[in-house]
Amino acid sequence: MPGAGRIEILETRPYRIHRRLASAYRQGRVFLAGDAAHLNSPSGGMGMNGGIHDAFNLCEKLIVVIQDGADQSILDRYERQRRPIAEEEIIQQSHRNRTRMQERDPARRRAMLEDLQRTVDDPARLKTYLLKSSMIEGLRRAAATA
Repeated sequence: MPGAGRIEILETRPYRIHRRLASAYRQGRVFLAGDAAHLNSPSGGMGMNGGIHDAFNLCEKLIVVIQDGADQSILDRYERQRRPIAEEEIIQQSHRNRTRMQERDPARRRAMLEDLQRTVDDPARLKTYLLKSSMIEGLRRAAATA
């Protein structure tokens, strides 16, 4: 803050970035979702939004089993639908976001910016990027998985 003068920092708590993925999302009647299932950099909100998608996906299945009496095997679809999305999209996109924000080499930063600008200038590439970074593509992939 310009003009704020000297600021005394009383305490710092460095945050360690983790990239973890649970080996299973279900064990009997216990399910993992969100950070319990996939932990990643908070850059870009991928973890929080992915957790919301996990919860929505699981709740749909629980409702069908509890209210409609569907076979409990439908609950196994939750892991098949959500775990690959976390592994291949959520964790990877948050890592790309963090890597881009932490790049210090001016030439590499310029190259990353130019690549993003080329993406914006190409409608097909932009649509693909937006569907992936907004996690819509992941929702579509999950819905297509039996």
